[in-house]
Amino acid sequence: MAKQRRWRWVKRLVGFLLIMGTAGFGGWYYLQQTDSSPPEYQTVAVSRGPLAQVVTANGQLNPVIKVQVGSQISGTIDKLFADFNSKVKEGEVIAQIDAATYQAALENAEADLARAQAALELAEVNHSRAKSLRAENLIPSSDYDKARADMHEAAALTKISQANLAKAKVDLARCTIRSPIGGVVIMRNVDVGQTVAASLNAPTLFIIANDLAKMQIEAKVAEGDIGVIDVGQEVDFTVDAFPGQTFHGRVTQIRNSPAVDQNVVSYDTIIEVSNPKLKLKPGMTANVSIIVARRDETLKIPNAALRFRPPASTQKKSASLLAAADPAGKSKKKSGGSSHKKEKDKKSERSVYVLSSEPAGTNAIPQLQPKAVQIKTGINDANSTEVLEGLKEGEEIVVSMVSANTAVGPVSALFGGGVKKH
Repeated sequence: MAKQRRWRWVKRLVGFLLIMGTAGFGGWYYLQQTDSSPPEYQTVAVSRGPLAQVVTANGQLNPVIKVQVGSQISGTIDKLFADFNSKVKEGEVIAQIDAATYQAALENAEADLARAQAALELAEVNHSRAKSLRAENLIPSSDYDKARADMHEAAALTKISQANLAKAKVDLARCTIRSPIGGVVIMRNVDVGQTVAASLNAPTLFIIANDLAKMQIEAKVAEGDIGVIDVGQEVDFTVDAFPGQTFHGRVTQIRNSPAVDQNVVSYDTIIEVSNPKLKLKPGMTANVSIIVARRDETLKIPNAALRFRPPASTQKKSASLLAAADPAGKSKKKSGGSSHKKEKDKKSERSVYVLSSEPAGTNAIPQLQPKAVQIKTGINDANSTEVLEGLKEGEEIVVSMVSANTAVGPVSALFGGGVKKH
Protein backbone atom coordinates (compact mmCIF):
# COMPACT_ATOMS: atom_id res chain seq x y z
CA MET A 1 0.00 0.00 0.00
CA ALA A 2 2.81 2.40 0.89
CA LYS A 3 4.60 1.43 -2.32
CA GLN A 4 1.62 2.34 -4.46
CA ARG A 5 1.28 5.67 -2.67
CA ARG A 6 4.97 6.41 -3.33
CA TRP A 7 4.55 5.54 -6.99
CA ARG A 8 1.64 7.95 -7.34
CA TRP A 9 3.72 10.78 -5.85
CA VAL A 10 6.54 10.05 -8.27
CA LYS A 11 4.17 10.21 -11.26
CA ARG A 12 2.74 13.49 -10.02
CA LEU A 13 6.19 15.00 -9.61
CA VAL A 14 7.28 13.90 -13.09
CA GLY A 15 4.08 15.35 -14.58
CA PHE A 16 4.62 18.66 -12.79
CA LEU A 17 8.22 18.88 -14.02
CA LEU A 18 7.12 18.14 -17.58
CA ILE A 19 4.47 20.89 -17.43
CA MET A 20 6.92 23.45 -16.03
CA GLY A 21 9.55 22.55 -18.60
CA THR A 22 7.08 22.88 -21.45
CA ALA A 23 5.90 26.28 -20.15
CA GLY A 24 9.47 27.53 -19.76
CA PHE A 25 10.44 26.42 -23.25
CA GLY A 26 7.32 28.04 -24.69
CA GLY A 27 8.10 31.33 -22.94
CA TRP A 28 11.72 31.24 -24.12
CA TYR A 29 10.67 30.51 -27.69
CA TYR A 30 8.08 33.32 -27.63
CA LEU A 31 10.64 35.82 -26.38
CA GLN A 32 13.09 34.75 -29.05
CA GLN A 33 10.48 35.19 -31.72
CA THR A 34 9.42 38.55 -30.31
CA ASP A 35 12.97 39.88 -30.00
CA SER A 36 13.81 38.86 -33.55
CA SER A 37 10.64 40.25 -35.08
CA PRO A 38 11.03 43.62 -36.80
CA PRO A 39 9.32 46.71 -35.36
CA GLU A 40 6.02 47.90 -36.71
CA TYR A 41 5.60 51.38 -38.19
CA GLN A 42 2.38 53.29 -38.48
CA THR A 43 2.19 55.25 -41.71
CA VAL A 44 -0.21 57.67 -43.36
CA ALA A 45 -0.49 58.84 -46.93
CA VAL A 46 0.35 62.38 -48.00
CA SER A 47 -3.02 63.94 -48.79
CA ARG A 48 -4.30 67.06 -50.46
CA GLY A 49 -6.93 69.38 -48.99
CA PRO A 50 -7.69 72.75 -47.40
CA LEU A 51 -5.44 74.15 -44.68
CA ALA A 52 -5.56 77.32 -42.60
CA GLN A 53 -3.09 78.80 -40.13
CA VAL A 54 -4.78 80.69 -37.32
CA VAL A 55 -3.96 82.80 -34.27
CA THR A 56 -6.22 82.18 -31.29
CA ALA A 57 -7.34 84.79 -28.78
CA ASN A 58 -10.22 85.69 -26.49
CA GLY A 59 -12.30 88.85 -26.44
CA GLN A 60 -15.61 90.39 -25.49
CA LEU A 61 -18.48 91.26 -27.79
CA ASN A 62 -19.61 94.88 -27.61
CA PRO A 63 -21.73 97.24 -29.71
CA VAL A 64 -19.77 99.40 -32.14
CA ILE A 65 -21.18 102.56 -30.51
CA LYS A 66 -22.12 102.41 -26.84
CA VAL A 67 -23.10 105.62 -25.02
CA GLN A 68 -23.38 106.11 -21.27
CA VAL A 69 -26.19 108.54 -20.49
CA GLY A 70 -25.66 110.41 -17.22
CA SER A 71 -26.93 113.45 -15.33
CA GLN A 72 -25.05 116.72 -14.76
CA ILE A 73 -27.38 117.77 -11.95
CA SER A 74 -28.46 116.18 -8.69
CA GLY A 75 -32.04 115.33 -7.83
CA THR A 76 -34.67 112.66 -7.47
CA ILE A 77 -35.81 110.59 -10.43
CA ASP A 78 -39.43 111.61 -11.03
CA LYS A 79 -40.29 109.58 -14.14
CA LEU A 80 -38.73 106.93 -16.38
CA PHE A 81 -39.73 106.61 -20.02
CA ALA A 82 -37.32 103.82 -21.05
CA ASP A 83 -36.45 100.38 -19.71
CA PHE A 84 -34.16 97.48 -20.64
CA ASN A 85 -34.29 96.65 -24.38
CA SER A 86 -36.35 99.79 -25.13
CA LYS A 87 -35.82 101.21 -28.59
CA VAL A 88 -35.26 104.96 -28.44
CA LYS A 89 -34.76 107.72 -30.98
CA GLU A 90 -32.24 110.52 -30.87
CA GLY A 91 -33.53 113.35 -28.66
CA GLU A 92 -36.32 111.23 -27.15
CA VAL A 93 -37.08 111.83 -23.44
CA ILE A 94 -36.02 108.78 -21.40
CA ALA A 95 -36.12 110.13 -17.82
CA GLN A 96 -37.29 113.13 -15.80
CA ILE A 97 -35.65 114.52 -12.63
CA ASP A 98 -37.81 116.40 -10.12
CA ALA A 99 -37.53 120.00 -11.33
CA ALA A 100 -39.18 121.89 -8.42
CA THR A 101 -35.90 123.20 -7.01
CA TYR A 102 -34.59 124.25 -10.41
CA GLN A 103 -37.90 125.89 -11.33
CA ALA A 104 -37.67 128.00 -8.17
CA ALA A 105 -34.08 128.91 -9.01
CA LEU A 106 -35.24 130.02 -12.48
CA GLU A 107 -37.91 132.27 -11.05
CA ASN A 108 -35.41 133.76 -8.59
CA ALA A 109 -33.00 134.47 -11.45
CA GLU A 110 -35.78 136.16 -13.43
CA ALA A 111 -36.57 138.40 -10.43
CA ASP A 112 -32.91 139.31 -10.00
CA LEU A 113 -32.73 140.25 -13.65
CA ALA A 114 -35.81 142.45 -13.40
CA ARG A 115 -34.35 144.25 -10.39
CA ALA A 116 -31.03 144.74 -12.15
CA GLN A 117 -32.74 146.13 -15.23
CA ALA A 118 -34.70 148.60 -13.06
CA ALA A 119 -31.49 149.73 -11.36
CA LEU A 120 -29.90 150.15 -14.76
CA GLU A 121 -32.77 152.35 -15.98
CA LEU A 122 -32.42 154.56 -12.88
CA ALA A 123 -28.68 154.80 -13.33
CA GLU A 124 -29.09 155.80 -16.95
CA VAL A 125 -31.56 158.57 -15.99
CA ASN A 126 -29.22 159.87 -13.29
CA HIS A 127 -26.33 159.83 -15.70
CA SER A 128 -28.28 161.79 -18.31
CA ARG A 129 -29.35 164.41 -15.71
CA ALA A 130 -25.80 164.74 -14.37
CA LYS A 131 -24.49 165.17 -17.86
CA SER A 132 -26.87 168.07 -18.55
CA LEU A 133 -26.04 169.79 -15.24
CA ARG A 134 -22.35 169.37 -15.80
CA ALA A 135 -22.66 170.94 -19.21
CA GLU A 136 -24.06 174.06 -17.54
CA ASN A 137 -21.40 173.83 -14.81
CA LEU A 138 -24.06 173.43 -12.11
CA ILE A 139 -22.50 170.34 -10.43
CA PRO A 140 -18.92 169.43 -9.80
CA SER A 141 -17.23 166.90 -12.07
CA SER A 142 -17.04 164.36 -9.24
CA ASP A 143 -20.81 164.06 -9.13
CA TYR A 144 -20.92 163.51 -12.86
CA ASP A 145 -18.23 160.86 -12.65
CA LYS A 146 -20.11 159.03 -9.91
CA ALA A 147 -23.33 159.04 -11.94
CA ARG A 148 -21.50 157.57 -14.92
CA ALA A 149 -19.85 154.88 -12.79
CA ASP A 150 -23.19 153.96 -11.22
CA MET A 151 -24.64 153.47 -14.71
CA HIS A 152 -21.79 151.17 -15.76
CA GLU A 153 -22.09 149.18 -12.54
CA ALA A 154 -25.82 148.74 -13.10
CA ALA A 155 -25.15 147.54 -16.63
CA ALA A 156 -22.64 144.96 -15.33
CA LEU A 157 -25.07 143.72 -12.68
CA THR A 158 -27.69 143.35 -15.40
CA LYS A 159 -25.34 141.11 -17.41
CA ILE A 160 -24.64 138.99 -14.32
CA SER A 161 -28.36 138.57 -13.74
CA GLN A 162 -28.85 137.58 -17.36
CA ALA A 163 -26.09 134.94 -17.03
CA ASN A 164 -27.64 133.58 -13.84
CA LEU A 165 -30.99 133.36 -15.61
CA ALA A 166 -29.42 131.48 -18.53
CA LYS A 167 -27.75 129.05 -16.09
CA ALA A 168 -31.05 128.46 -14.29
CA LYS A 169 -32.72 127.71 -17.63
CA VAL A 170 -29.96 125.22 -18.52
CA ASP A 171 -30.26 123.47 -15.14
CA LEU A 172 -34.01 123.24 -15.55
CA ALA A 173 -33.62 121.83 -19.04
CA ARG A 174 -31.17 119.22 -17.73
CA CYS A 175 -33.89 117.82 -15.50
CA THR A 176 -35.21 116.24 -18.71
CA ILE A 177 -32.84 113.39 -19.77
CA ARG A 178 -32.85 112.79 -23.53
CA SER A 179 -31.23 110.05 -25.58
CA PRO A 180 -28.14 111.35 -27.40
CA ILE A 181 -28.39 108.63 -30.09
CA GLY A 182 -30.96 106.30 -31.55
CA GLY A 183 -30.62 102.70 -30.49
CA VAL A 184 -31.49 100.16 -27.81
CA VAL A 185 -31.22 100.54 -24.04
CA ILE A 186 -28.96 97.71 -22.83
CA MET A 187 -28.67 98.86 -19.21
CA ARG A 188 -30.74 100.94 -16.76
CA ASN A 189 -29.13 101.84 -13.43
CA VAL A 190 -31.86 103.94 -11.74
CA ASP A 191 -35.45 103.59 -10.54
CA VAL A 192 -38.21 106.08 -9.87
CA GLY A 193 -37.64 107.85 -6.56
CA GLN A 194 -33.90 107.23 -6.54
CA THR A 195 -31.68 110.23 -5.82
CA VAL A 196 -28.75 110.89 -8.14
CA ALA A 197 -25.81 112.96 -6.89
CA ALA A 198 -23.70 114.71 -9.50
CA SER A 199 -21.46 116.66 -7.15
CA LEU A 200 -18.22 114.76 -7.95
CA ASN A 201 -18.91 112.84 -11.15
CA ALA A 202 -21.83 112.29 -13.45
CA PRO A 203 -23.78 109.14 -12.48
CA THR A 204 -24.61 106.73 -15.30
CA LEU A 205 -28.37 106.36 -15.72
CA PHE A 206 -28.59 104.38 -18.98
CA ILE A 207 -26.29 102.65 -21.45
CA ILE A 208 -27.56 102.81 -25.03
CA ALA A 209 -26.19 100.78 -27.96
CA ASN A 210 -26.48 102.32 -31.37
CA ASP A 211 -27.13 99.15 -33.42
CA LEU A 212 -26.91 95.57 -32.11
CA ALA A 213 -26.93 94.26 -35.69
CA LYS A 214 -23.35 95.55 -36.00
CA MET A 215 -21.02 94.53 -33.19
CA GLN A 216 -17.30 94.21 -32.56
CA ILE A 217 -14.93 91.97 -30.62
CA GLU A 218 -12.11 93.50 -28.62
CA ALA A 219 -9.70 90.55 -28.76
CA LYS A 220 -6.42 90.58 -26.85
CA VAL A 221 -3.65 89.15 -29.06
CA ALA A 222 -0.31 88.21 -27.49
CA GLU A 223 2.78 90.11 -28.58
CA GLY A 224 4.25 86.93 -30.09
CA ASP A 225 1.36 86.68 -32.57
CA ILE A 226 0.57 90.33 -33.30
CA GLY A 227 3.22 90.49 -36.05
CA VAL A 228 1.19 88.26 -38.39
CA ILE A 229 -2.12 90.06 -37.84
CA ASP A 230 -3.26 92.50 -40.56
CA VAL A 231 -6.36 94.57 -41.14
CA GLY A 232 -8.83 92.75 -43.39
CA GLN A 233 -8.02 89.19 -42.28
CA GLU A 234 -10.96 86.83 -41.84
CA VAL A 235 -11.94 85.65 -38.38
CA ASP A 236 -13.89 82.64 -37.14
CA PHE A 237 -15.16 82.64 -33.56
CA THR A 238 -17.48 80.77 -31.23
CA VAL A 239 -19.40 81.70 -28.10
CA ASP A 240 -20.46 79.48 -25.23
CA ALA A 241 -24.14 80.23 -25.87
CA PHE A 242 -23.97 78.49 -29.29
CA PRO A 243 -21.27 75.79 -28.93
CA GLY A 244 -22.05 74.10 -32.24
CA GLN A 245 -22.08 77.24 -34.38
CA THR A 246 -19.21 79.22 -35.89
CA PHE A 247 -19.56 82.94 -36.52
CA HIS A 248 -17.47 85.07 -38.84
CA GLY A 249 -15.91 88.51 -38.74
CA ARG A 250 -13.08 90.66 -40.08
CA VAL A 251 -10.16 92.51 -38.50
CA THR A 252 -10.73 96.27 -38.75
CA GLN A 253 -8.19 97.76 -36.34
CA ILE A 254 -5.01 96.85 -34.45
CA ARG A 255 -4.50 99.25 -31.57
CA ASN A 256 -0.96 100.27 -30.68
CA SER A 257 -1.71 100.65 -26.98
CA PRO A 258 -0.19 97.68 -25.10
CA ALA A 259 -1.89 95.99 -22.17
CA VAL A 260 0.25 94.22 -19.54
CA ASP A 261 -1.29 91.51 -17.39
CA GLN A 262 1.02 89.40 -15.18
CA ASN A 263 4.04 90.32 -17.36
CA VAL A 264 2.17 89.23 -20.51
CA VAL A 265 1.92 91.95 -23.17
CA SER A 266 -1.10 91.94 -25.48
CA TYR A 267 -2.67 94.30 -28.00
CA ASP A 268 -6.35 94.99 -28.59
CA THR A 269 -7.46 93.80 -32.01
CA ILE A 270 -10.88 95.04 -33.13
CA ILE A 271 -12.96 92.55 -35.13
CA GLU A 272 -16.08 93.67 -36.98
CA VAL A 273 -19.04 91.29 -36.63
CA SER A 274 -22.37 91.21 -38.43
CA ASN A 275 -25.30 90.22 -36.18
CA PRO A 276 -28.46 90.44 -38.32
CA LYS A 277 -30.45 87.89 -36.28
CA LEU A 278 -29.38 89.49 -32.96
CA LYS A 279 -28.18 86.14 -31.62
CA LEU A 280 -25.01 87.63 -30.20
CA LYS A 281 -25.47 89.62 -27.00
CA PRO A 282 -23.24 92.37 -25.59
CA GLY A 283 -20.71 91.08 -23.11
CA MET A 284 -20.43 87.53 -24.50
CA THR A 285 -16.94 85.99 -24.48
CA ALA A 286 -15.74 85.11 -27.98
CA ASN A 287 -13.11 82.42 -28.68
CA VAL A 288 -11.42 83.92 -31.71
CA SER A 289 -9.41 82.26 -34.49
CA ILE A 290 -7.81 84.84 -36.79
CA ILE A 291 -6.99 83.26 -40.16
CA VAL A 292 -3.51 84.56 -41.08
CA ALA A 293 -3.03 82.21 -44.07
CA ARG A 294 -5.29 79.87 -46.01
CA ARG A 295 -4.75 77.23 -48.69
CA ASP A 296 -7.79 75.85 -50.47
CA GLU A 297 -6.01 72.81 -51.94
CA THR A 298 -2.48 71.88 -50.86
CA LEU A 299 -0.34 68.90 -49.93
CA LYS A 300 -0.33 68.30 -46.19
CA ILE A 301 0.97 65.80 -43.66
CA PRO A 302 0.11 65.20 -39.99
CA ASN A 303 2.24 67.08 -37.49
CA ALA A 304 3.03 63.72 -35.86
CA ALA A 305 5.18 62.86 -38.90
CA LEU A 306 7.43 65.86 -38.17
CA ARG A 307 7.85 64.78 -34.55
CA PHE A 308 8.68 61.13 -35.32
CA ARG A 309 12.31 60.06 -34.85
CA PRO A 310 13.37 56.38 -35.17
CA PRO A 311 15.87 54.73 -32.78
CA ALA A 312 19.55 55.65 -33.17
CA SER A 313 20.46 52.39 -34.91
CA THR A 314 17.68 52.90 -37.43
CA GLN A 315 18.78 56.47 -38.04
CA LYS A 316 22.29 55.26 -38.92
CA LYS A 317 20.83 52.83 -41.46
CA SER A 318 18.71 55.63 -42.88
CA ALA A 319 21.77 57.86 -43.22
CA SER A 320 23.61 55.06 -45.05
CA LEU A 321 20.72 54.62 -47.48
CA LEU A 322 20.59 58.37 -48.09
CA ALA A 323 24.35 58.50 -48.75
CA ALA A 324 24.12 55.57 -51.14
CA ALA A 325 21.33 57.21 -53.08
CA ASP A 326 23.25 60.49 -53.33
CA PRO A 327 26.99 59.76 -53.05
CA ALA A 328 28.13 63.04 -54.52
CA GLY A 329 25.88 65.14 -52.28
CA LYS A 330 23.98 66.55 -55.23
CA SER A 331 20.90 67.07 -53.13
CA LYS A 332 22.69 69.74 -51.09
CA LYS A 333 22.16 73.32 -52.07
CA LYS A 334 24.82 75.19 -53.97
CA SER A 335 26.94 77.61 -52.01
CA GLY A 336 26.42 81.33 -52.38
CA GLY A 337 23.44 83.61 -52.03
CA SER A 338 22.47 85.86 -49.18
CA SER A 339 22.70 84.62 -45.60
CA HIS A 340 19.10 85.74 -45.02
CA LYS A 341 17.82 83.44 -47.75
CA LYS A 342 19.86 80.52 -46.38
CA GLU A 343 18.48 81.09 -42.91
CA LYS A 344 14.92 81.25 -44.24
CA ASP A 345 15.35 78.00 -46.22
CA LYS A 346 16.88 76.35 -43.18
CA LYS A 347 13.90 77.23 -41.04
CA SER A 348 11.43 75.79 -43.58
CA GLU A 349 13.34 72.52 -44.06
CA ARG A 350 12.21 69.57 -41.95
CA SER A 351 12.83 65.84 -41.93
CA VAL A 352 10.23 63.11 -42.26
CA TYR A 353 10.64 59.36 -42.71
CA VAL A 354 9.39 57.05 -45.42
CA LEU A 355 9.78 53.26 -45.50
CA SER A 356 12.54 51.94 -47.75
CA SER A 357 13.46 48.30 -48.60
CA GLU A 358 16.77 47.03 -47.22
CA PRO A 359 18.28 43.50 -47.31
CA ALA A 360 18.11 41.82 -43.90
CA GLY A 361 21.29 39.78 -43.38
CA THR A 362 22.51 36.90 -45.53
CA ASN A 363 19.09 35.52 -46.37
CA ALA A 364 18.45 38.69 -48.43
CA ILE A 365 14.86 38.95 -47.28
CA PRO A 366 13.98 42.65 -47.70
CA GLN A 367 12.81 44.57 -44.65
CA LEU A 368 11.23 48.00 -44.61
CA GLN A 369 13.29 50.58 -42.72
CA PRO A 370 12.56 54.30 -42.20
CA LYS A 371 14.50 56.59 -44.51
CA ALA A 372 14.90 60.32 -43.83
CA VAL A 373 13.54 62.69 -46.48
CA GLN A 374 14.14 66.45 -46.46
CA ILE A 375 11.04 68.51 -47.17
CA LYS A 376 10.09 72.17 -47.25
CA THR A 377 7.13 73.13 -45.15
CA GLY A 378 4.68 76.01 -45.31
CA ILE A 379 1.80 76.98 -43.07
CA ASN A 380 0.41 74.72 -40.37
CA ASP A 381 -2.48 74.31 -37.99
CA ALA A 382 -2.95 72.23 -34.87
CA ASN A 383 -3.10 68.96 -36.84
CA SER A 384 -1.40 69.30 -40.23
CA THR A 385 1.49 71.04 -42.00
CA GLU A 386 1.75 72.15 -45.62
CA VAL A 387 4.39 70.44 -47.81
CA LEU A 388 5.98 72.63 -50.48
CA GLU A 389 8.73 70.29 -51.73
CA GLY A 390 10.02 66.78 -51.11
CA LEU A 391 6.89 64.62 -51.15
CA LYS A 392 4.15 63.64 -53.57
CA GLU A 393 0.51 62.95 -52.99
CA GLY A 394 -0.13 59.38 -51.89
CA GLU A 395 3.36 58.70 -50.50
CA GLU A 396 3.39 56.86 -47.18
CA ILE A 397 5.22 58.56 -44.32
CA VAL A 398 5.91 57.22 -40.84
CA VAL A 399 4.09 58.81 -37.92
CA SER A 400 4.98 56.38 -35.10
CA MET A 401 6.67 53.10 -34.28
CA VAL A 402 5.19 50.21 -32.29
CA SER A 403 7.68 48.33 -30.11
CA ALA A 404 8.54 44.82 -31.35
CA ASN A 405 7.75 43.44 -27.87
CA THR A 406 4.11 44.32 -28.40
CA ALA A 407 3.91 42.99 -31.94
CA VAL A 408 1.43 40.24 -32.68
CA GLY A 409 2.23 37.54 -35.27
CA PRO A 410 -0.94 37.77 -37.36
CA VAL A 411 -0.68 41.57 -37.46
CA SER A 412 2.93 41.39 -38.68
CA ALA A 413 2.01 38.89 -41.33
CA LEU A 414 -0.96 40.94 -42.42
CA PHE A 415 1.05 44.12 -43.03
CA GLY A 416 4.11 42.44 -44.50
CA GLY A 417 7.40 42.95 -42.68
CA GLY A 418 5.87 44.67 -39.67
CA VAL A 419 4.32 47.67 -41.48
CA LYS A 420 1.09 48.93 -40.07
CA LYS A 421 -0.88 51.47 -42.11
CA HIS A 422 -3.73 53.74 -41.11
